Amino acid sequence: MPDSLPAMSKHEEGTSEVALTVNGVAHRLRIDPRVTLLDAVRDELGLTGSKKGCDQGQCGACTMLVAGRRINSCLTLAVMHEGDEITTIEGLGTPGALHPMQAAFVAHDGLQCGYCTPGQICSAVGAVDEIRRGVPSHVSRDLDCISHSDEEIRERMSGNLCRCAAYPNIVAAVRDAMEAQS
Repeated sequence: MPDSLPAMSKHEEGTSEVALTVNGVAHRLRIDPRVTLLDAVRDELGLTGSKKGCDQGQCGACTMLVAGRRINSCLTLAVMHEGDEITTIEGLGTPGALHPMQAAFVAHDGLQCGYCTPGQICSAVGAVDEIRRGVPSHVSRDLDCISHSDEEIRERMSGNLCRCAAYPNIVAAVRDAMEAQS
């Protein structure tokens, strides 16, 4: 066995190198392999739009789009997403050029305190894409067709909680953005 391997510094012991593409920008990070995607994005990349609500996958405040699918980023490890395209709220639009879903949330007052809003918007973008691709929900599975009804939107958004109870405005925003994109 060769003894010429370089010794790892204390900083590198127990860490893994991971390449993440977040909002179209490639990043190379050296992190503990137990770090969640949420913590890597917030703490290592400084993208703090996605929130840590419950840290148990029950509130949806941490929702991001990974390879086009919405996920609770607090429940997945960053090292599992090497090569995936990750989109956070910061990657959807800018203050001067809002994403259509962001604009709909503003127009319909789909936010109050705003804590859940980044997760709500990322989830809504993913939900509209699911509807467009024909992915059934529990509601549409029962109807044998995918509708654009408020019930369908509520079902698809049910994993995102709003403590301020802005749900009617959120549903109206999602419906408006969905219809505008059709």
